[in-house]
Amino acid sequence: MGIKFIFSAIFLLGTIFLLVNSEPIEDKQALLNFIHNISYLHPLNWDENSSVCVNWTGVTCNHDESRVIAIRLPGFGFHGPIPPNTISRLPELQILSLRSNGISGPFPSDFSELGNLTGLYLQFNNFFGPLPSDFSAWKSLSIINLSNNGFTGSIPSSIANLTHLTALNLANNSLSGELPDLNLPSLQVVDLSNNNLTGTVPRSLQRFPSWAFLGSNLSAGNSSPPVLPPNAQPSKKSTKLSEPAILGIIIGGCALGFVVLAFLMIVCRSKKDGEKGVSAKSQKKEVSAKKAISGSRDGNGKLVFFEGCSLAFDLEDLLRASAEVLGKGTFGIAYKAALEDTMTLVVKRLKEGSIAKRDFEQQMEVVGSIRHENIAALRAYYYSKDEKLMVYDYYSQGSVSALLHAKRGEDRTPLDWETRLKIAIGAARGIAHIHTQNGGKLVHGNIKASNIFLNSQHYGCLSDLGLATLMSPMTPTVMRTAGYKAPEVTDTRKVSHASDMYSFGVLLLELLTGKSPIHATGGDEVVHLVRWVNSVVREEWTAEVFDLELLKYPNIEEEMVEMLQIGLACAARMPEQRPKMPDILRRVEEIRRVNTGNRPSFETRSEGSTPTPILTPPVAEIGPSSVPQ
Repeated sequence: MGIKFIFSAIFLLGTIFLLVNSEPIEDKQALLNFIHNISYLHPLNWDENSSVCVNWTGVTCNHDESRVIAIRLPGFGFHGPIPPNTISRLPELQILSLRSNGISGPFPSDFSELGNLTGLYLQFNNFFGPLPSDFSAWKSLSIINLSNNGFTGSIPSSIANLTHLTALNLANNSLSGELPDLNLPSLQVVDLSNNNLTGTVPRSLQRFPSWAFLGSNLSAGNSSPPVLPPNAQPSKKSTKLSEPAILGIIIGGCALGFVVLAFLMIVCRSKKDGEKGVSAKSQKKEVSAKKAISGSRDGNGKLVFFEGCSLAFDLEDLLRASAEVLGKGTFGIAYKAALEDTMTLVVKRLKEGSIAKRDFEQQMEVVGSIRHENIAALRAYYYSKDEKLMVYDYYSQGSVSALLHAKRGEDRTPLDWETRLKIAIGAARGIAHIHTQNGGKLVHGNIKASNIFLNSQHYGCLSDLGLATLMSPMTPTVMRTAGYKAPEVTDTRKVSHASDMYSFGVLLLELLTGKSPIHATGGDEVVHLVRWVNSVVREEWTAEVFDLELLKYPNIEEEMVEMLQIGLACAARMPEQRPKMPDILRRVEEIRRVNTGNRPSFETRSEGSTPTPILTPPVAEIGPSSVPQ
């Protein structure tokens, strides 16, 4: 009896286990029916013998793998109408992204059965005919993007019933008639440009910028100027020097004096160290700076150039150069030095004065030997007991930190999404290369926006490489640096590949949100970026996580979410949970490689190649009701 009971229990538990872990059979069959009844160019690994939740490209299931909740298939070359009674048989579907294909036909009428839909992305296809007259079936819709199709007819007033709607993009269609009154407080982004709309812009929509209505015969009504200022000229700026400009001139003058004094001290110190038995006073009279600090390569208190470096200058040239402080970093102060022959360099003066000469020189040789388009080349260095200098190329556009955070306001030129994506790709390529150097032992150790610049192709380029392992721990840690530091790093000399990954994840979140890694709110509260993003994502996030400057760029929602997922994976609290950089590099590059469609791409995907799915976290981590795709 006991044995029979045990076998029955085992059988029952096994049955429960199979039920809990079973495939979503009905959803799987619906997707197979879809793919078997539509034409497409690029291969899909949708095999009925493999797991739809684990293996199928573009498919996301819920936690217990009982239902399909997201379909993301941009740029797969689908053409023809969507087969009826296929996708509409996915009752728990929340995200549907079929953008940048060649799908045609009217808007699928059976989509009204997708009552849990939160994000609908059908832009850059060939749909035609009217929009659905009644949007009430999609109460949870947060983002609608039907732009760049051939939709005709009027914009349904029923859209005003979508109380969760945050973004509406119907641009570049053939819609006509008057705009309905969309009094939706949740609405943050609207683009209705390049249609055949007439009449006036309702008061509820007049809070949006004029470009959202360009290309139609619309006016703003009686309360505002016309919506169509074709070539509106910005107001003239005052030619009077502002207080920041005056302050900058004063600081620059002080910095110049400081640099000159610092280099004179170096000259005097090197003279004292280089000539035994002769007093420092007599050396000052008898030896010029150029003779004392020559371009020799012996490293004996002199400027050391690396092999292959075509630069020809010495400390006397730097003394004659005009100089300004570029910034104070974790390990020292960086100066911009413009030499007499119009060459401009960056000289970094390290804070630490007690680094052993052998350790410093060995590390400089490793760093100086690296030549990569996404790593700022170290051109020369200087070592003496009290002074350590490093010489780099100068990047005229400034750091990513300055480009991203400086002068936010009406007259600011925003850092667009294309550039932010190229910054992320370039930084990832640079880090991936660094992690292969010195037998795989080299670590950057200080990845942050102020150490990343734009190269000639506007990709991210890493600077300040390899100093972390040489420097003493900084106490207290600078606030901006603390935000990039992995939780396990208590000593800056004990950084690792995993801590580099954390810093890179923070950088991605910074590019997406436009917020500093640690920033203050309106009050005295200090907000840690990683914790803030995680909390917003957990709490059924709306579009508030993204930088407002990015919201005006069309068709990037899915790319931003993919980068967000990568950033959160890299910034995992436990080091062992963070992915490796080669995998992340591939995923970052695939953001644009997959999502090509009719849009320009950084890299051309080879014909017939299969897009690689981007890392997709569980839906609990990415709020189900409003994830832009």
